Amino acid sequence: QVQLVESGGGLVQAGDSLRLSCAASGRTFNSYAMGWFRQAPGKEREFVSAIKWSGGNTYYADSVKGRFTISRDNAKNTLDLQMNSLKPEDTAVYYCALVRRLIRSGSLIRESAYDHWGQGTQVTVSS
Repeated sequence: QVQLVESGGGLVQAGDSLRLSCAASGRTFNSYAMGWFRQAPGKEREFVSAIKWSGGNTYYADSVKGRFTISRDNAKNTLDLQMNSLKPEDTAVYYCALVRRLIRSGSLIRESAYDHWGQGTQVTVSS
């Protein structure tokens, strides 16, 4: 079993920064990648960013490129998302997720590619 626990969400003002963390435990060895998704009220969950566990290749949604930075610590089994220049439209529940098997990189933007999910952490950006 794999457990993913997000933390770091909160209420901030537009332009502020926030850092989300995801602690992974359980059978995480040989995992292929991890990612962040978000879901705003009334909207579908959408891809934010992903990183390959080996090699560290990173991927970002256009809406966050240049503002968000994903990183991972293989030794600690943690995944972070540094969010800068936050906008009200970044308001959402943010989820971390893990991919166990080797897949095409392009598939990392799809929810269906991920095998395990955290419970989510709320990020609210006020204008």
